[in-house]
Amino acid sequence: MLRFSSSPIGDMHIGNLRVALLSYIISQQKKEDLIVRIEDMDKERNIVGKDQEILDILDLFEIKYSQTIYQSQNARFYSAMALQLMHDKKAFSCFCSPQWLEGKQEEAKAANKPYRYDDACATLPAELVIDNTNPFTVRIKKTENSITIKDHIKGEMTCTPQELDSFVILKHDKTPTYDFASAIDDMLSDISLVIRGEGHMSSTPKEDMIRTALGYEKKIEYAHLPIILNDSDDKMSEKGDASSVIWLLKEGFLPSAISNYLISMGNKTPKEIFTLEESLEWFGLENLSKSPFCFKMDTLRHINKEHLKNMQAKELSRYVGFADEEIGKVAKVYLSEASTTKELKSKIEPIFAPKVIPADAKEQTQSMAECIKNAPYFDTYEDFKNHIIKETRLSEKDFIKSLRLLLTGAEFGPDISELYQHLKNYLGEIVK
Repeated sequence: MLRFSSSPIGDMHIGNLRVALLSYIISQQKKEDLIVRIEDMDKERNIVGKDQEILDILDLFEIKYSQTIYQSQNARFYSAMALQLMHDKKAFSCFCSPQWLEGKQEEAKAANKPYRYDDACATLPAELVIDNTNPFTVRIKKTENSITIKDHIKGEMTCTPQELDSFVILKHDKTPTYDFASAIDDMLSDISLVIRGEGHMSSTPKEDMIRTALGYEKKIEYAHLPIILNDSDDKMSEKGDASSVIWLLKEGFLPSAISNYLISMGNKTPKEIFTLEESLEWFGLENLSKSPFCFKMDTLRHINKEHLKNMQAKELSRYVGFADEEIGKVAKVYLSEASTTKELKSKIEPIFAPKVIPADAKEQTQSMAECIKNAPYFDTYEDFKNHIIKETRLSEKDFIKSLRLLLTGAEFGPDISELYQHLKNYLGEIVK
């Protein structure tokens, strides 16, 4: 069993989508279920509707999963597991105030030492715990054994007892910490492999330590993906426009192209352009680089253009507001100067909109417009051109300029003969 987890506190970012894509690929290859976990425990930060948006994005990217689990539905298990650990003397109540802990952290910083909780409350007598009315957290007792994790990208990782302290598993309000909830959820769902960003690497030994303390013997394997950098080699913000999946979709990038790029990041692929389903045949976690990968918008634009080229013309026409094969072919002509559906739409819409003709070209375009309205249908561009030039006595240069303005509203653009071949059946609608 694999899982994809996401919090409904903002737009899904590309790093998160990459995790979802790779989790889906591996689940299909291993013939195991993929579940979606909505991490909604942070009630104050949750945004209404973002959970459904996450599921809609997964559906749009054709990421299949067997069930959706909301973390808040497991709240009773977190309390029960914490009580079990306390009953087994593997966890304890900690009454240390945030101010006192901050002071200890400052002391460690001043001494240039890593901060570790000093177990001040670990051996409090039962009577002091029972009679204490101060707020408290619950901490799991630090391990006495090293923890070894199998990571499919980073290699085998070992964490010594000195690197872990007695960390908090329940906060003052008795809600679980991320590490505790994640460890319990993965245990309850019988997860075998977790794919996630390397920002969670510090959580991995803690989660293993929690499950071991609860007597869970299964060892979960991991694959921690390197961070994604922007063009300035900075870590991409989860709030930045370019890292938002919704923003990319609104800008006209196809789900298939975004998937293509995210799967190929730091990867050895047999070809540059491919579909999600094709990647099931050759993808392997062992081929992923351990180094951060730089997200380049120009690369995504190139991949997107190639996916647009491969699209059936009628399907492409729907992205620009039509359901007509010829309009789709017009859009393909404009791929010489556009690489997103948003850009293509901006090229197609003016064709059917009222035109603003420059003053110096009004007379000749009006003459051409009248001629076109009265002209018979011509299947070939050459026959059409010869007829219009003969009737209007325009030079070939003025003919091309006027026709381009009448058809597209622009003075420059793709080969006008190509456009005519796909727009000839619309001339009456375009030249009004």
